[in-house]
Formats: sequence, C-alpha cells, structure tokens
Amino acid sequence: MALSDLLYPDNQKRRQEVIRLHQELLDCMLVNFHATDELIAVLNAHLGCTIAQIKMEKSGTIKENCDIIIQAMSEIQREVWKIDKEMKEMLEPMLYQKLYDIKEPEVEKIAIAHKVFSIVLGEATSIAGMVAVKLIGSNIIIVAVNKLVTLLAQIGASVLGGIGIAILGLGIDVILQAILGAVERDQLLATVKSYEEHLAEFKAASEKYQRAITEVTSMVKCKIK
Repeated sequence: MALSDLLYPDNQKRRQEVIRLHQELLDCMLVNFHATDELIAVLNAHLGCTIAQIKMEKSGTIKENCDIIIQAMSEIQREVWKIDKEMKEMLEPMLYQKLYDIKEPEVEKIAIAHKVFSIVLGEATSIAGMVAVKLIGSNIIIVAVNKLVTLLAQIGASVLGGIGIAILGLGIDVILQAILGAVERDQLLATVKSYEEHLAEFKAASEKYQRAITEVTSMVKCKIK
C-alpha cells in the first residue's frame, strides 16, 4: 500500500471517482465527434463544402481531441458564415430578410435558398435549400457551437488536458500512475473537482449541440427516404 494511502485512506475511493468521471467525459466527447462528423458529411454532400471528416484519436490526449473538434467546429462556422454572405450578396434585401423572419413559411425560405445554391453550385440537390435554411436560422451557430468551443478550450487547458484518451484500456495500476503520478490527496481532490465542474457544463452544452445537429441530419435522412 502506498504511503499516501496510509495517510489518506480515502484516496482509493477518489481514484475510482476520477476514473469514472474520466470515462463519462470521454463518452460525451465521443458523441460530439460522431455528431460533428455527421454534420460535416451533410455539408460536404449538399452544400459543396470540403471539410475534412474527423474521428477521436484514441492515442491522443484530451486536449488534442478537444483541439480536433474545435478545429472542425470553426470550419463549420466559417462555412455557415460563407453561406449567409452568399445569400446576402445574391438576394434582394427583402428576400434575404425573409430567411430570418420567423413568421415566414419555411417552405418559402427553402425555395429562396435553393435558388441561390443552384446558381452557386451549378446544380444543387433538392436538400441544399433545406440544409442552408436550418443552419443559418438555428442555434448551431448562434449558441451551441460557440458555447461548446469555449468549454472544449477550457477543458483542454485544464488539469484534464494532458490525460490520455486510451488510458482506460490499461491495467488499474498503470491507469492510476498515468492519470495522477505520485498520488496525493490534494491532487486527487483537485482532479475530481475539475472533472465535476467541467462535466456539468459540458454535458448540458453537448446536448444542445447534438439536438441542433440531429434536427438537420434527421431532416436530410427523411428527405432521402
């Protein structure tokens, strides 16, 4: 038994809590990877984007994987801003305003957007206008992406950032050494606190982000069927 365990008998319980919270964070990040990758596929297929697909790097750290998602989200933001700019430049002011008018029927907004993409892409899919309208008028850009990017940056810069993604595939002794090194009570308490604080906000923001993406991707799947 380690000397720190003799001095602080609750350390073992705290270690197990760190491992549980670590897995919870990874599960949440993995869902965000899948949701982001699915949205990228839709943008590339229907709006002429060329954003690289992403996947979780299991040999990397939490920070490295946070950076991968942040980069992808930033590219998605740039593409949506580009879409909005094209709409504004190509449409009469009155038609452009209709895209943001909550009283305007969505079918009319889609028709307007589709005309623009038929010109921009030469030949747009029937889904292009629907995706464009959903993106420029949804919380994906206004709230969800911005919030999640901020939280991912905070997590990457925190005490959690250097912890490896694949750590839970190792033996228990190796896990504890890799996560905490020479374990002391204060280190354990600080790590648990960091996980709990970041997870609370991260999970809530992730749910909003995933719902926003699901709204777009589900619409596309229904249209294809």
